Parts: sequence; C-alpha cells; structure tokens
Amino acid sequence: MSNFVKSTIKINFPKIKQLSRATITALEETIEALKTEVINAQVMPFDSGNMQNNSTFIDTSKSKQGSVSLITATPYARRMYYHPEYNFQTKENAHAQGNWLEPWISGKNKDFVGKAFAKLYKKEAGL
Repeated sequence: MSNFVKSTIKINFPKIKQLSRATITALEETIEALKTEVINAQVMPFDSGNMQNNSTFIDTSKSKQGSVSLITATPYARRMYYHPEYNFQTKENAHAQGNWLEPWISGKNKDFVGKAFAKLYKKEAGL
C-alpha cells in the first residue's frame, strides 16, 4: 500500500527581500553600536582625541556581502593597540589600554555583537 503526500510551496519574495535588507541594516547598526560601546567604555588611548574621535570610523562598503569594519586609521594606532605594556594616560579615558577591543572579542563583552545583531535584526525584520 502506498501513501501519497501533496504539498504546495509559495515563496514570498517581498518578505525575502525585506529580510535581506534587514540583515544589511542590522549589520550596519551593530557596528555603530560597537563603536559607541567602545567609546563609552573609555578604553581607547586618548591624548588629543584624534584617534578616537576623528580617525576611528566604520566601513560599510561591503555590508551587502556581510562584512563591516571598525577602523582606526592613524599611523600610531597599530603600535598602541599591540603594546598594552605602554603606560597610557587616563585623564580623558579612565580605562585607556592597549588591545582595547579585546573585551568585545574574547573578554567579558564577547556576546555584545551577537546579541546586538539579533536584537536589531528582529526590529528591522519586523519579527
């Protein structure tokens, strides 16, 4: 004896497009939230404020491919980032340190990006 099953699939293309747009928007908003979080945590070395306020920016040029970047573009940013042994002044940023993104990569805030993206995606997708 043979059982037959019949099913019909209707693809909702407008909804798929909405979800795709929501992904890109949530990704861009997530990197903005990360930048704000890092600045508010006062962990970047701060002398004149140029590195944090003028030379740290977000690159969303590849967001449609699923990639965004938080970039600090000063000649000295790499040296300061990879040398936590430096004695950073803490007058402006109380927690200034090298490896300032480490708490969001593998430290106490490592879940921040995933949680922020999930929350923003749900909002953007209307879920």
